[in-house]
Amino acid sequence: MTVQDSATDSSAIAVSGGPAAGDDPAPGGSPAPGGDPAQDDAPVPRGGPAPARGDARTAPALPTPFALRTGTLLAALGVAAFSLTFPATAWALTGLGPWSVTTCRVVLAALIAGGALAALRVPVPDRRHWPGLLVVAAGVVVGFPLLTTLALQTSTTAHAAVVVGLLPLTTAAFSAVRTGVRPSRVFWAAALAGAAVVIAFAVQQSGGALTTGDLYLFGALLVCAAGYTEGGRLAGHMPGWQVIGWALVGCLPLSVPGAVLALLGEDVHLGGRAVAGLLWLAVGSQFVGLVVWYRGMAAIGVARASQLQLAQPLLTLVWSVLLLGETLTPAAPIAAVAVLVCIGVTQRARVPAGAVRASGPGRTGRSETVEGTDRSPEAVDGNHSPTGANQDNRP
Repeated sequence: MTVQDSATDSSAIAVSGGPAAGDDPAPGGSPAPGGDPAQDDAPVPRGGPAPARGDARTAPALPTPFALRTGTLLAALGVAAFSLTFPATAWALTGLGPWSVTTCRVVLAALIAGGALAALRVPVPDRRHWPGLLVVAAGVVVGFPLLTTLALQTSTTAHAAVVVGLLPLTTAAFSAVRTGVRPSRVFWAAALAGAAVVIAFAVQQSGGALTTGDLYLFGALLVCAAGYTEGGRLAGHMPGWQVIGWALVGCLPLSVPGAVLALLGEDVHLGGRAVAGLLWLAVGSQFVGLVVWYRGMAAIGVARASQLQLAQPLLTLVWSVLLLGETLTPAAPIAAVAVLVCIGVTQRARVPAGAVRASGPGRTGRSETVEGTDRSPEAVDGNHSPTGANQDNRP
Protein backbone atom coordinates (compact mmCIF):
# COMPACT_ATOMS: atom_id res chain seq x y z
CA MET A 1 0.00 0.00 0.00
CA THR A 2 1.68 0.49 -0.11
CA VAL A 3 -1.49 1.17 0.00
CA GLN A 4 0.65 3.66 -0.20
CA ASP A 5 1.91 2.22 -1.06
CA SER A 6 -1.22 1.20 0.59
CA ALA A 7 -0.99 1.34 -0.27
CA THR A 8 0.46 4.19 -0.43
CA ASP A 9 2.90 7.79 -3.17
CA SER A 10 3.36 11.62 -2.24
CA SER A 11 1.85 13.87 -4.39
CA ALA A 12 -2.13 13.65 -4.78
CA ILE A 13 -0.75 15.65 -3.58
CA ALA A 14 2.05 16.58 -5.12
CA VAL A 15 1.03 19.45 -6.91
CA SER A 16 1.57 22.47 -4.96
CA GLY A 17 1.02 26.12 -4.72
CA GLY A 18 0.59 27.76 -1.38
CA PRO A 19 3.03 29.13 1.05
CA ALA A 20 6.59 29.80 0.21
CA ALA A 21 8.96 26.91 0.19
CA GLY A 22 10.31 26.47 3.64
CA ASP A 23 7.26 27.96 5.34
CA ASP A 24 4.35 25.88 6.51
CA PRO A 25 0.99 27.15 5.32
CA ALA A 26 -0.96 29.25 7.75
CA PRO A 27 -3.79 27.24 9.32
CA GLY A 28 -6.79 27.22 7.07
CA GLY A 29 -5.04 29.45 4.58
CA SER A 30 -5.70 32.46 6.84
CA PRO A 31 -3.73 35.66 6.51
CA ALA A 32 -0.55 36.02 8.42
CA PRO A 33 -0.99 37.93 11.66
CA GLY A 34 -1.27 41.62 10.98
CA GLY A 35 -1.97 41.15 7.28
CA ASP A 36 -4.74 43.14 5.60
CA PRO A 37 -6.16 41.49 2.47
CA ALA A 38 -7.58 44.78 1.29
CA GLN A 39 -4.15 46.25 1.05
CA ASP A 40 -2.92 43.77 -1.52
CA ASP A 41 -4.31 45.69 -4.45
CA ALA A 42 -3.79 49.19 -3.03
CA PRO A 43 -1.36 51.38 -4.97
CA VAL A 44 1.99 52.04 -3.36
CA PRO A 45 2.32 55.74 -2.40
CA ARG A 46 5.01 57.57 -4.31
CA GLY A 47 8.02 58.16 -2.23
CA GLY A 48 6.79 55.75 0.38
CA PRO A 49 9.15 53.29 1.96
CA ALA A 50 9.80 50.18 -0.08
CA PRO A 51 8.48 47.02 1.52
CA ALA A 52 11.10 45.10 3.42
CA ARG A 53 12.41 41.92 1.86
CA GLY A 54 10.20 39.02 2.91
CA ASP A 55 7.23 41.27 3.78
CA ALA A 56 5.49 40.96 0.41
CA ARG A 57 2.10 39.28 0.58
CA THR A 58 0.15 37.45 -2.04
CA ALA A 59 -3.02 35.39 -2.10
CA PRO A 60 -2.75 31.68 -2.89
CA ALA A 61 -3.14 31.03 -6.60
CA LEU A 62 -6.12 29.01 -7.71
CA PRO A 63 -5.40 25.77 -9.62
CA THR A 64 -6.66 25.75 -13.17
CA PRO A 65 -9.17 23.11 -14.33
CA PHE A 66 -6.33 21.43 -16.23
CA ALA A 67 -4.21 21.28 -13.07
CA LEU A 68 -7.09 19.79 -11.10
CA ARG A 69 -7.74 17.16 -13.77
CA THR A 70 -4.06 16.31 -13.98
CA GLY A 71 -3.71 16.07 -10.21
CA THR A 72 -6.77 13.84 -9.95
CA LEU A 73 -5.44 11.58 -12.72
CA LEU A 74 -2.04 11.26 -11.03
CA ALA A 75 -3.63 10.47 -7.67
CA ALA A 76 -5.88 7.89 -9.33
CA LEU A 77 -2.86 6.22 -10.95
CA GLY A 78 -1.26 6.03 -7.52
CA VAL A 79 -4.38 4.37 -6.12
CA ALA A 80 -4.36 1.86 -8.99
CA ALA A 81 -0.73 0.99 -8.23
CA PHE A 82 -1.48 0.64 -4.52
CA SER A 83 -4.47 -1.62 -5.20
CA LEU A 84 -2.03 -4.28 -6.40
CA THR A 85 0.06 -4.12 -3.22
CA PHE A 86 -1.83 -6.73 -1.20
CA PRO A 87 -1.99 -9.31 -4.03
CA ALA A 88 1.69 -8.68 -4.79
CA THR A 89 2.53 -9.14 -1.12
CA ALA A 90 0.65 -12.44 -1.09
CA TRP A 91 2.70 -13.55 -4.09
CA ALA A 92 5.98 -12.46 -2.48
CA LEU A 93 5.14 -14.36 0.72
CA THR A 94 5.02 -17.62 -1.26
CA GLY A 95 8.82 -17.54 -1.44
CA LEU A 96 9.99 -15.11 1.25
CA GLY A 97 9.33 -14.39 4.90
CA PRO A 98 7.61 -11.16 6.01
CA TRP A 99 10.82 -9.46 7.14
CA SER A 100 12.60 -10.41 3.93
CA VAL A 101 9.75 -9.05 1.81
CA THR A 102 9.72 -5.74 3.68
CA THR A 103 13.46 -5.10 3.74
CA CYS A 104 14.19 -6.32 0.22
CA ARG A 105 11.45 -4.16 -1.31
CA VAL A 106 12.86 -1.11 0.46
CA VAL A 107 16.42 -1.83 -0.68
CA LEU A 108 15.40 -2.37 -4.32
CA ALA A 109 13.22 0.76 -4.38
CA ALA A 110 15.97 2.80 -2.70
CA LEU A 111 18.50 1.73 -5.33
CA ILE A 112 16.14 2.90 -8.08
CA ALA A 113 15.43 6.18 -6.33
CA GLY A 114 19.08 6.77 -5.47
CA GLY A 115 20.10 6.16 -9.08
CA ALA A 116 17.55 8.68 -10.32
CA LEU A 117 18.61 11.29 -7.75
CA ALA A 118 22.28 10.81 -8.62
CA ALA A 119 21.72 10.84 -12.38
CA LEU A 120 19.82 14.13 -12.18
CA ARG A 121 22.25 15.56 -9.62
CA VAL A 122 19.46 16.48 -7.24
CA PRO A 123 20.84 18.39 -4.24
CA VAL A 124 20.30 17.07 -0.74
CA PRO A 125 17.13 18.56 0.83
CA ASP A 126 17.47 21.40 3.32
CA ARG A 127 17.86 20.43 6.93
CA ARG A 128 14.38 21.73 7.77
CA HIS A 129 12.81 19.08 5.50
CA TRP A 130 14.49 16.03 7.05
CA PRO A 131 12.14 15.66 10.05
CA GLY A 132 9.24 15.39 7.60
CA LEU A 133 11.17 12.93 5.45
CA LEU A 134 11.77 10.78 8.52
CA VAL A 135 8.01 10.67 9.13
CA VAL A 136 7.47 9.59 5.52
CA ALA A 137 10.15 6.93 5.87
CA ALA A 138 8.80 5.60 9.15
CA GLY A 139 5.18 5.52 8.00
CA VAL A 140 5.18 4.83 4.27
CA VAL A 141 8.53 3.20 3.55
CA VAL A 142 8.87 0.91 6.60
CA GLY A 143 5.84 0.96 8.88
CA PHE A 144 2.98 0.28 6.51
CA PRO A 145 4.77 -2.37 4.40
CA LEU A 146 5.98 -4.28 7.46
CA LEU A 147 2.70 -4.21 9.38
CA THR A 148 0.54 -5.18 6.40
CA THR A 149 2.95 -7.95 5.40
CA LEU A 150 2.77 -9.39 8.91
CA ALA A 151 -1.03 -9.10 8.81
CA LEU A 152 -1.30 -10.92 5.48
CA GLN A 153 0.28 -13.99 7.02
CA THR A 154 -3.03 -14.65 8.79
CA SER A 155 -5.52 -12.38 6.98
CA THR A 156 -6.90 -12.61 3.46
CA THR A 157 -6.49 -9.72 1.07
CA ALA A 158 -10.24 -9.04 1.33
CA HIS A 159 -10.06 -8.68 5.09
CA ALA A 160 -6.94 -6.53 4.87
CA ALA A 161 -8.80 -4.19 2.52
CA VAL A 162 -10.72 -2.91 5.55
CA VAL A 163 -7.71 -0.76 6.41
CA VAL A 164 -7.86 0.82 2.98
CA GLY A 165 -11.45 1.85 3.56
CA LEU A 166 -10.47 3.67 6.74
CA LEU A 167 -7.29 5.24 5.34
CA PRO A 168 -8.91 8.23 3.56
CA LEU A 169 -10.64 9.39 6.73
CA THR A 170 -7.52 8.88 8.82
CA THR A 171 -5.42 10.77 6.28
CA ALA A 172 -7.90 13.66 6.17
CA ALA A 173 -7.90 13.80 9.99
CA PHE A 174 -4.10 13.86 10.14
CA SER A 175 -4.07 16.55 7.46
CA ALA A 176 -6.57 18.70 9.37
CA VAL A 177 -4.44 18.50 12.51
CA ARG A 178 -1.18 19.11 10.65
CA THR A 179 -2.28 22.00 8.40
CA GLY A 180 -5.29 23.46 10.20
CA VAL A 181 -7.47 22.99 7.10
CA ARG A 182 -11.10 22.15 7.85
CA PRO A 183 -13.08 20.54 4.98
CA SER A 184 -16.80 21.28 4.79
CA ARG A 185 -19.55 19.24 6.44
CA VAL A 186 -20.69 17.91 3.07
CA PHE A 187 -17.17 16.67 2.42
CA TRP A 188 -17.03 14.86 5.75
CA ALA A 189 -20.51 13.41 5.35
CA ALA A 190 -19.68 11.96 1.94
CA ALA A 191 -16.33 10.68 3.19
CA LEU A 192 -17.94 8.96 6.18
CA ALA A 193 -20.60 7.43 3.96
CA GLY A 194 -18.01 6.12 1.53
CA ALA A 195 -15.86 4.71 4.31
CA ALA A 196 -18.91 3.00 5.82
CA VAL A 197 -19.76 1.37 2.48
CA VAL A 198 -16.19 0.16 2.00
CA ILE A 199 -15.88 -1.20 5.54
CA ALA A 200 -19.23 -2.98 5.37
CA PHE A 201 -18.35 -4.53 2.03
CA ALA A 202 -14.87 -5.62 3.12
CA VAL A 203 -16.16 -7.12 6.38
CA GLN A 204 -18.91 -8.95 4.52
CA GLN A 205 -16.34 -10.35 2.10
CA SER A 206 -14.26 -11.72 4.96
CA GLY A 207 -17.23 -13.18 6.80
CA GLY A 208 -17.12 -10.58 9.57
CA ALA A 209 -14.47 -12.49 11.54
CA LEU A 210 -11.58 -10.66 13.15
CA THR A 211 -8.12 -12.08 12.70
CA THR A 212 -4.93 -11.89 14.71
CA GLY A 213 -3.64 -9.53 12.03
CA ASP A 214 -6.16 -6.80 12.89
CA LEU A 215 -3.82 -5.05 15.31
CA TYR A 216 -1.17 -4.94 12.59
CA LEU A 217 -3.71 -3.49 10.16
CA PHE A 218 -4.88 -0.74 12.51
CA GLY A 219 -1.29 0.15 13.32
CA ALA A 220 -0.52 0.30 9.60
CA LEU A 221 -3.51 2.59 9.13
CA LEU A 222 -2.16 5.15 11.58
CA VAL A 223 1.45 5.23 10.43
CA CYS A 224 0.51 5.35 6.75
CA ALA A 225 -1.90 8.27 7.23
CA ALA A 226 0.84 10.20 9.02
CA GLY A 227 3.30 9.44 6.22
CA TYR A 228 0.83 10.43 3.51
CA THR A 229 0.04 13.73 5.19
CA GLU A 230 3.65 14.71 5.78
CA GLY A 231 4.66 13.55 2.31
CA GLY A 232 1.89 15.63 0.77
CA ARG A 233 3.09 18.70 2.66
CA LEU A 234 6.70 18.16 1.56
CA ALA A 235 5.57 17.70 -2.03
CA GLY A 236 4.69 21.39 -1.95
CA HIS A 237 8.39 22.19 -1.48
CA MET A 238 10.01 19.64 -3.80
CA PRO A 239 8.84 17.29 -6.58
CA GLY A 240 6.91 14.29 -5.28
CA TRP A 241 9.37 11.77 -6.64
CA GLN A 242 12.13 13.44 -4.63
CA VAL A 243 10.06 13.19 -1.45
CA ILE A 244 9.76 9.43 -1.63
CA GLY A 245 13.22 9.13 -3.20
CA TRP A 246 15.02 10.77 -0.30
CA ALA A 247 12.87 8.89 2.22
CA LEU A 248 13.90 5.60 0.61
CA VAL A 249 17.58 6.54 0.39
CA GLY A 250 17.53 7.63 4.02
CA CYS A 251 16.42 4.12 5.02
CA LEU A 252 19.34 2.36 3.31
CA PRO A 253 21.63 2.29 6.39
CA LEU A 254 18.98 0.21 8.17
CA SER A 255 17.33 -1.64 5.29
CA VAL A 256 20.52 -3.16 3.83
CA PRO A 257 21.71 -4.92 7.02
CA GLY A 258 18.08 -5.71 7.81
CA ALA A 259 17.67 -7.45 4.45
CA VAL A 260 20.84 -9.49 4.99
CA LEU A 261 19.73 -10.65 8.44
CA ALA A 262 16.19 -11.41 7.23
CA LEU A 263 17.37 -13.49 4.27
CA LEU A 264 19.71 -15.45 6.53
CA GLY A 265 17.08 -16.03 9.20
CA GLU A 266 14.00 -16.85 7.09
CA ASP A 267 13.34 -19.59 4.57
CA VAL A 268 13.76 -18.48 0.96
CA HIS A 269 12.12 -20.40 -1.88
CA LEU A 270 12.08 -18.03 -4.82
CA GLY A 271 9.70 -18.80 -7.65
CA GLY A 272 8.16 -16.83 -10.48
CA ARG A 273 5.30 -15.43 -8.38
CA ALA A 274 7.53 -14.54 -5.46
CA VAL A 275 9.94 -12.62 -7.69
CA ALA A 276 7.14 -10.88 -9.60
CA GLY A 277 5.42 -9.88 -6.37
CA LEU A 278 8.62 -8.51 -4.86
CA LEU A 279 9.48 -6.53 -8.00
CA TRP A 280 6.04 -4.95 -8.13
CA LEU A 281 6.23 -4.02 -4.45
CA ALA A 282 9.63 -2.35 -4.97
CA VAL A 283 9.02 -0.64 -8.31
CA GLY A 284 5.26 -0.14 -8.55
CA SER A 285 4.02 0.28 -4.98
CA GLN A 286 7.10 1.59 -3.21
CA PHE A 287 8.41 4.07 -5.80
CA VAL A 288 6.39 4.79 -8.97
CA GLY A 289 3.02 4.64 -7.21
CA LEU A 290 4.18 7.00 -4.48
CA VAL A 291 5.72 9.41 -6.99
CA VAL A 292 2.45 9.99 -8.84
CA TRP A 293 0.44 9.83 -5.60
CA TYR A 294 2.40 12.58 -3.85
CA ARG A 295 2.41 14.76 -6.96
CA GLY A 296 -1.33 14.31 -7.29
CA MET A 297 -1.89 15.20 -3.61
CA ALA A 298 0.05 18.44 -4.03
CA ALA A 299 -2.23 19.38 -6.91
CA ILE A 300 -5.66 18.74 -5.39
CA GLY A 301 -4.97 18.64 -1.66
CA VAL A 302 -4.49 15.85 0.85
CA ALA A 303 -8.14 15.60 1.87
CA ARG A 304 -9.56 15.33 -1.65
CA ALA A 305 -6.84 12.99 -2.86
CA SER A 306 -7.36 10.70 0.10
CA GLN A 307 -10.99 10.19 -0.87
CA LEU A 308 -9.94 8.62 -4.18
CA GLN A 309 -8.64 5.74 -2.10
CA LEU A 310 -12.23 4.75 -1.36
CA ALA A 311 -12.08 2.86 -4.64
CA GLN A 312 -8.89 1.02 -3.67
CA PRO A 313 -10.45 -1.84 -1.67
CA LEU A 314 -12.76 -2.68 -4.57
CA LEU A 315 -9.84 -2.66 -7.00
CA THR A 316 -7.88 -4.86 -4.63
CA LEU A 317 -10.75 -7.34 -4.54
CA VAL A 318 -10.84 -7.43 -8.33
CA TRP A 319 -7.12 -8.17 -8.45
CA SER A 320 -7.60 -10.81 -5.76
CA VAL A 321 -10.08 -12.61 -8.01
CA LEU A 322 -7.90 -12.36 -11.10
CA LEU A 323 -4.52 -13.04 -9.49
CA LEU A 324 -5.27 -15.07 -6.37
CA GLY A 325 -8.42 -16.96 -7.42
CA GLU A 326 -10.62 -15.54 -4.66
CA THR A 327 -14.38 -15.41 -5.29
CA LEU A 328 -16.29 -12.14 -5.54
CA THR A 329 -19.88 -11.88 -4.30
CA PRO A 330 -22.71 -10.13 -6.21
CA ALA A 331 -22.51 -7.28 -3.68
CA ALA A 332 -19.39 -5.93 -5.40
CA PRO A 333 -21.16 -3.95 -8.19
CA ILE A 334 -23.55 -2.34 -5.69
CA ALA A 335 -20.71 -1.31 -3.41
CA ALA A 336 -18.69 -0.03 -6.37
CA VAL A 337 -21.51 2.27 -7.50
CA ALA A 338 -22.05 3.57 -3.96
CA VAL A 339 -18.36 4.30 -3.52
CA LEU A 340 -18.12 6.10 -6.87
CA VAL A 341 -21.06 8.32 -5.87
CA CYS A 342 -19.33 9.22 -2.60
CA ILE A 343 -16.09 9.99 -4.42
CA GLY A 344 -17.96 12.28 -6.81
CA VAL A 345 -19.51 14.20 -3.90
CA THR A 346 -16.21 14.66 -2.10
CA GLN A 347 -14.54 15.92 -5.27
CA ARG A 348 -17.22 18.58 -5.69
CA ALA A 349 -17.62 19.51 -2.03
CA ARG A 350 -16.45 22.90 -0.88
CA VAL A 351 -12.95 22.72 0.58
CA PRO A 352 -11.12 25.64 2.21
CA ALA A 353 -8.45 27.28 0.11
CA GLY A 354 -5.68 25.71 2.14
CA ALA A 355 -6.87 22.24 1.12
CA VAL A 356 -6.57 22.86 -2.62
CA ARG A 357 -3.20 23.83 -3.96
CA ALA A 358 -2.13 24.89 -7.39
CA SER A 359 0.29 22.94 -9.48
CA GLY A 360 3.43 24.54 -10.73
CA PRO A 361 2.70 24.37 -14.47
CA GLY A 362 -1.02 25.13 -14.12
CA ARG A 363 -1.21 27.92 -11.60
CA THR A 364 -3.21 30.98 -12.55
CA GLY A 365 -1.79 34.42 -12.16
CA ARG A 366 -4.83 35.79 -10.37
CA SER A 367 -5.31 35.95 -6.63
CA GLU A 368 -8.54 34.09 -5.98
CA THR A 369 -10.12 31.82 -3.46
CA VAL A 370 -11.42 28.32 -3.87
CA GLU A 371 -14.84 29.02 -2.50
CA GLY A 372 -15.34 32.55 -3.65
CA THR A 373 -14.79 34.00 -0.17
CA ASP A 374 -12.47 36.85 0.69
CA ARG A 375 -8.92 36.28 -0.32
CA SER A 376 -6.56 34.96 2.32
CA PRO A 377 -3.04 36.16 1.58
CA GLU A 378 -0.09 34.31 2.97
CA ALA A 379 3.35 35.56 3.70
CA VAL A 380 5.89 34.97 0.98
CA ASP A 381 9.50 34.53 1.91
CA GLY A 382 11.55 36.70 -0.37
CA ASN A 383 14.48 34.33 -0.08
CA HIS A 384 12.59 31.38 -1.60
CA SER A 385 10.60 30.75 -4.73
CA PRO A 386 6.86 30.08 -4.34
CA THR A 387 5.76 26.62 -3.41
CA GLY A 388 5.30 24.52 -6.52
CA ALA A 389 7.92 26.37 -8.53
CA ASN A 390 9.97 23.21 -8.73
CA GLN A 391 7.14 20.88 -9.66
CA ASP A 392 8.56 20.24 -13.10
CA ASN A 393 11.16 18.02 -11.39
CA ARG A 394 14.05 20.38 -11.92
CA PRO A 395 16.80 19.94 -9.32
